[in-house]
Amino acid sequence: MRWDKFTIKAQEAISEAQKRGEEQGHQMIENEHLLLALLQEKESTVVQLLEKLGANVGGIRRELEQELAKLPRVQGAATQIYIGPVLKRTIDIAFSEAERLKDEFVSVEHLFIGIAEVNEGPAFRILKSQGVTKDRIYAILKDIRGTQRITDQNPEEKYQALQRYTRDLTEEARKGKLDPVIGRDDEIRRVMQVLSRRTKNNPVIIGEAGVGKTAIVEGLAQRIVAGDVPETLKDKRVLSLDLGAMLAGAKYRGEFEDRLKAVLNEIDEAAGSIILFIDEVHTLVGAGSAQGAIDASNMLKPKLARGELRAIGATTIDEYRKYIEKDAALERRFQPVLVEEPTVEETIAILRGLKERYEVHHGVRIKDSALIAAAT
Repeated sequence: MRWDKFTIKAQEAISEAQKRGEEQGHQMIENEHLLLALLQEKESTVVQLLEKLGANVGGIRRELEQELAKLPRVQGAATQIYIGPVLKRTIDIAFSEAERLKDEFVSVEHLFIGIAEVNEGPAFRILKSQGVTKDRIYAILKDIRGTQRITDQNPEEKYQALQRYTRDLTEEARKGKLDPVIGRDDEIRRVMQVLSRRTKNNPVIIGEAGVGKTAIVEGLAQRIVAGDVPETLKDKRVLSLDLGAMLAGAKYRGEFEDRLKAVLNEIDEAAGSIILFIDEVHTLVGAGSAQGAIDASNMLKPKLARGELRAIGATTIDEYRKYIEKDAALERRFQPVLVEEPTVEETIAILRGLKERYEVHHGVRIKDSALIAAAT
């Protein structure tokens, strides 16, 4: 068994299975230990697969623990722990599955397929009783992995990249989670006008901090849901890129770029139905770069230029001048939409529009005179 051919998550699962066996005094590690280890992480690929298959994850855990309690225990002096024959066959199947899927490393899903295919032992029987079969796993795996192949030891971070690293503003608008956008009609119309162009269709919203740049994009999402947009923008999804989540934990050179590439690949697969909102767009200049590595903006420029990616940026005037104006190629890709601070009259109208939500949230009554006093 070549340890270096497993992904990091697969290595962690096997180590956890071994640790579980040691704690319970078992001399052999079998599929029950491994499956329980695979189910330990709530966000794991295996848990996602089981949930999508309609299996009872909690019930599977309980049954596995009951099976482990039946195994003979060895006490006394430290004993050597062995990989059991069923687990050995499961790992062999996992290697075969990785080869069949043209993956370079054995991942948790390969181990899971191995457990479901080995046709022996309590873990196999428990999965079968829940209707989990190899063919059904494959069908769901396609949804989670898409066309991604495993080419490194940390592939899970690139599965469902849009779900992991973006926020769906149109979905939030549909559920009524966004505050109403009052006024700003001219700015929203200008953004829609730029987005509707054939080329150079990427607006960048420029304004001082707190003027309501993000609110304009939320207003656009609400209009898309209401159908109050040009034909070219109907049924589009507005996704807000979470740069913080993409940078979090990206310790190694190229890890951030890999995540961004996964996001861009999924946008390509969506065939033009996604508009990507990048708040603080200036942070892309230099994001992820280390020791001369390409920065994120260089990955976006070709796609923006060819019209393969429709993006809305947002930044302050100072940051725009400092970062984007200096990068002529990036500046050419974006069309500025200036957002001024609202006037006193506009501010009062905005506050009146939001008043009811704040009254409900705080359980208070807000007088109109209080709104006027706050705005003047």
